Parts: sequence; structure tokens; C-alpha cells
Amino acid sequence: MAQVMRTDTAGGLFATDGKPHPLQDALMAVTLVLGVLAFITGFFHHLHLLSSWAGLIGLLTGAYGQWVSITTRERFGLIVGMGAAGVGLLLGMAHGGLFGGVID
Repeated sequence: MAQVMRTDTAGGLFATDGKPHPLQDALMAVTLVLGVLAFITGFFHHLHLLSSWAGLIGLLTGAYGQWVSITTRERFGLIVGMGAAGVGLLLGMAHGGLFGGVID
């Protein structure tokens, strides 16, 4: 009987193909951290500069990460981070924007 051989995919937390992806993992971690930072600080009016810049950089980092990502786990983490960064960016823009009245 012919059996389908499958590789062991339970080995790594971030790489489902069994290979290391240091660049993609770093981009995912940075996007998640910036997304959480932007999301949390977006709820405070006086932290609009931090939330809007962290959200913008998180979105740009996540977009590049999506471009070079290889596995589904990386893409999932990037999408979660980009969603949080986008919400933080929008809240920061609503509270004062990227420059906070310095440039009118």
C-alpha cells in the first residue's frame, strides 16, 4: 500500500516548513510589538504622536513582512500586528495626527 509521507511540521513555533526564517520572524515580532504599542497608546489622547508613528511604522513593517513571508504562521502574525497598528494609527490621527499641530 502506498502511503503519503508527511514531514514533521510540529518542530518549530514560527516555521512550519522546518527551516529557520530569521528575517521574517523578526519582521513579525516588530510588527506585533508596534501594533500592540499603537493600539494601546491610541486610546490616550495625549499619546497621539506615539500611537500614530508606531502605527504607521508598524503598517510599513508589516507590509514588507507580508511581501517576504514564507509560512502561514508568519502571515497570520503579520496580519494581527497590522490590524492593531492600523487601529492605533487611525486613533492617533483622530487625536492629533503625526505632527500634533507642529505642521499645519
